[in-house]
Formats: sequence, structure tokens, C-alpha cells
Amino acid sequence: MSRTLNLGILAHVDAGKTSLTERLLHTAGVIDALGSVDAGNTQTDSLALERQRGITIKSAVASFTVGDVAVNLIDTPGHPDFIAEVERVLDVLDGAVLVVSAVEGVQAQTRVLMRALRRLGIPAVVFVNKMDRRGADGERVAREVAEKLETDAPVYFGSAITGAGVAELVAGVTTSLAVTVAADGPLSGTVFKVERGAAGEKIALVRLFAGTVRTRDRVRIGDSEGKVTSIAVFEGASAVRRNVARAGQIAKLWGLDVRIGDAIGAARRERVHHFSPPTLETVVESPDRAALHAALQQLSEQDPLINLRLDGDDIVVSLYGEVQREVIEATLALEYGVAVTFRETRMIRVERLRGVGEAVRFLGQNPYAATIGFRVQPGPEEFRLEVELGSLPLAFFRAVEETVRDTLRADRIRDCTVTMTHSGYSSPVSVAGDFRGLAPIVLREAVRRAGTSTCEPVHRFRLEIPGDALSAVLVALGKVGAVPLTTTATVLEGQIPAARVHELQRRLPSLTRGEGVLESEFDHYGEPR
Repeated sequence: MSRTLNLGILAHVDAGKTSLTERLLHTAGVIDALGSVDAGNTQTDSLALERQRGITIKSAVASFTVGDVAVNLIDTPGHPDFIAEVERVLDVLDGAVLVVSAVEGVQAQTRVLMRALRRLGIPAVVFVNKMDRRGADGERVAREVAEKLETDAPVYFGSAITGAGVAELVAGVTTSLAVTVAADGPLSGTVFKVERGAAGEKIALVRLFAGTVRTRDRVRIGDSEGKVTSIAVFEGASAVRRNVARAGQIAKLWGLDVRIGDAIGAARRERVHHFSPPTLETVVESPDRAALHAALQQLSEQDPLINLRLDGDDIVVSLYGEVQREVIEATLALEYGVAVTFRETRMIRVERLRGVGEAVRFLGQNPYAATIGFRVQPGPEEFRLEVELGSLPLAFFRAVEETVRDTLRADRIRDCTVTMTHSGYSSPVSVAGDFRGLAPIVLREAVRRAGTSTCEPVHRFRLEIPGDALSAVLVALGKVGAVPLTTTATVLEGQIPAARVHELQRRLPSLTRGEGVLESEFDHYGEPR
């Protein structure tokens, strides 16, 4: 029985993830010569933009074998603007290597990643990289790992550039993280990435947890089916065409109409978000509006969290930051030939219900062959039924639920429980389209009757400062609307409006003689202070 390890390489930007991936492939004999991030010729940074910028934008897969362990190595972005790409990878990992720079030490993104790994129960080892660099301090970083990451997982020291410590790292991960995978059982896999081929065809990257899939197999995708027309599995530095893919492998599947997060075969578990959602948005403009919308639809397949939506005549996308915006702009120009401009980036604001609202439209009293009634109220984001399950065909219920979720998302309504209170149809006249058309009208009326309030993103922050700067920092926090919740002489934790984080970051060096360290991440949406 073969053993397979799907191993993620995670880190704060510039800690050396891609260089470590390159060294691991070279050590395993997959590549003959080492590529360089600076030279733009590494195996996993294959996009033109990645080579130009020297950063990882999209996750990439390569494979190697150590003894009887087949390792699928997944290199992930380190820049926080591309955290959504990391999130999708976490769903398919058996283990992870968290890379820390021996010069910069444990950084904000390092802590965010470790918390996510711990929540998901993904075992990890730490590799302290860049021990060959001037300013490297292994002892200091080892203390930071123990204190800030709160982990007693194995810690390895070395250099991806020189290769020091990499053999020990390989031995450690393949003995302590490898898992045994049986190839029998019903097919079960997860789509964690979607690409487009040279001819524009959709390609699903799937982690197979159980079962086997073959070319020309018909497979279940949620409530629908699709036929696999071609398969490739990762062997070495690239994917190789094969007729079959088995449990434990990462495969490319052609012929399936899928979205990121879809289950192939039996669903493994409900997908949840591990990191904060984007808190920025911008309007994208182009002289060729049709081409722009089509291109952004394809990009949203690869990154659903850009949340492509129409706001009147405006085309709006969500963002994590300005680097992501620059990458979207360059991608549209290079890959789609669409020149665009962006309006000023703004904070995403959402609506929350103030009370309870109800609305109903009856068959024969509206333009659709349908009866729908809704009650909305503050609560978990759920769709509930107060009508008999047999009162409508299942496809009509499904159309209503999907439309409710899409409408709430488009209208930025959060923390809303929707209960269907009335239903009805006319056979054989009614079709699912009647329910898709009527549901937004009734839902929006119920929301209007409930009333809403506008909320803005709030971050939680942790601020380390020198002891003699406490008074000045407390004053500055008050000026930017931050609320300290716990305070010591050197560490403050609390909440701050997301729109004011950059202002605090700019003021911090002068307040703390350059010694202040600020970490922040999205916490919740709250009413403006």
C-alpha cells in the first residue's frame, strides 16, 4: 500500500518558500539545475507576472518521491493580498512546512497561518530559512517560534539557497507527516483550483481522498454529473497525462463544469472559510465592457473571493489590497487583451437587519407562476422552511434557496436568517425560472420592512511597543478610533476600524522609535463609531 503526502509550503512573503520548493525538487532529483526567484526561472512560479514580480501569485503543484512516500508539494503565495489562494489549498493538505526567515523572524502572516493550521488540525513542521544570511539569528527565532507560534512541532534550521538542513527537513516530513491512503471506497475529491487551457477549456485541480477516477467516467458534482474527458496527474515538476487517478493523488480533470470547493463524488465535509474575507472593493472600467465582464467572469472562477458583481452600470470586484489590484490589471491586459482602469478603492460595507420583516406574493397576483413568502430576521445565515417539503418540486425549492443566497450576497446583507413561509405552483405551467424571478422581489420587500443598518469592517489588532511609548500610543489609538481591550506596558490588543489601520501603521514608527510592531486582521462588521 503506497503512502502519499500532500504537503503545503506556507510562509510570510519573502521568507523563501519558492526557493525552498526549488531546493526540495532538486534534492529529490526531479530537476537537474536550481532555478532562482530573482532570475524568474523556478518551477512553480510559472506565470509571466510571477516571474516579473518575483512573488508567488497562484498555488502550484510539483511531485517527488522519497523512499515509498509520494510527496505532492504545493507552493502557495506569501503576500497577504493572495491569502484566498492559500485558503483553498488548506482544504487538501495532509501536512505543511511553515517557513520562517532567520533574519526577520516570526511575522504577522506567519502567525495567521499557524492559527489556521492549528484550527484545521493540519500537522506542521517549521523550517527556519536563510541561516546563511547576514543578520540571521537562529536562537532568537527559535524563541519566537516557541513563544509566538505556541508550538512544540519540530523546528529545522538551514538555507534553501545553500541546501543546508534540507535533507534533514525531507527526512522529518516524510516520517512524521506521511499518511497511508487506501485506493478503495467510493470516489471522493475536492476541487481546490480551476484553470483554463489553451483552447479556453476548464480544467479542475482535484485532491482525491478516496476511490478512483478514469477517463470517460461519469462523476457526481454536487447535485449534477459530468464526464471526465481527460486526466493528468503530477509526477515530478509537471502533470503527466494518464488514464486513471487514484486516492491520495492530485489530478487535473478535463470535461467538468465545476467551481472551486465543489465535491467530486461523495462530499467529504462542508467547506468553511479559514481566513478573513476581502474588505476592499473597486469599480473596474474598460471601453470594451462586454470583453471586460467575460474576462472577469473567468478570473472569478479561479478566485471566487473577488466577488464579481454588477452595481447598476458598474462592474465591481472585491480586493485584499493594492498589489492584488495591480495583478488583476496586468492579467486582464496580458492574458485577455483588455485595458482597464480602476476607480478609487473603497472599504466594503454591509447591511444588517434591524428587526423582523415578512412579505408574500401569491400565484395569480404577480407576473410569475409561483407563490413565495419569506420572513427575515437577524441570526445565522440560514435558509429554513416553514412549508411542507412536498408542497413544491425539489428543483423549485433549490431554485429559491440558491436565489436567496445570491440575492443576499449581491445586496451585501449579512447575518440574516430567511424562512420560507408560503409556497405554491401551477402544474404544468410553473418552472424553476418563475421562482428564480419572484424570490428576489419578495426577499427585498421583507428586508425593507425589517430595516437595515450599514456596518463597516473592524479589525482586531495586536501592538507591541517599547514600555516608555505607552501613553503616546494610547492617545494615537484614540485618534484613529481604536479601542484597546487588553493593555500591558508593552502589548496592546483591541479593535480598530479597518479604514484606519494604514493611518496607525504610518504613525507608529515616530511614536515608537521604529520599534512598534502592529498585527491586524479582520474580525467583524460593526456600525461606524
